[in-house]
Amino acid sequence: MTEPMEGEEIPRSIVYLAPHEGESISHYLGRWFRQDVVQADSFSVGGRLRLGKILLRWEKFYFNPPPSSTEIAKLAKLIDLETEQLMQMFPPEGESIDPHPIRLCAACYGEAPYHRMQWQWQSIDRCDRHRLILLTKCPGHKCAAPFPIPSEWPTGKCQKCGMSYRKMVKYQKPG
Repeated sequence: MTEPMEGEEIPRSIVYLAPHEGESISHYLGRWFRQDVVQADSFSVGGRLRLGKILLRWEKFYFNPPPSSTEIAKLAKLIDLETEQLMQMFPPEGESIDPHPIRLCAACYGEAPYHRMQWQWQSIDRCDRHRLILLTKCPGHKCAAPFPIPSEWPTGKCQKCGMSYRKMVKYQKPG
């Protein structure tokens, strides 16, 4: 295969899905599994790749033990991403993750609807872009439902009361 010329698109497989900048592995996996050409879940794909329940753990932000290079390479090959692209969806080395509660900056989500990995870092409690404290549950009147894992965000709305994540920005407090 010849290298693409400058400005020319790199040929991709039918299952390729471009990741968003800073997107969490959980959100990305949810988007990837929901593609019409995939129609699978982490359990069936994990079994096919001989990764067991590893993909389920990653969707829930459980990275202990950390992903191995073999696990990353297997998944990268399946989803047609470079391993470096896939590694960017995980926390950087030395950064601890807080898997509970799932956190959200509604202002960021309103600009581009996807979950950012850095919202789950233990060292972060506010959005560095908007200087707003991250939400940890739905602020809807009489709701307070915790956010589900990002792989389960197909509609961008609270699963209990239906409030759009984008509209939650008015409830975020400056930090």
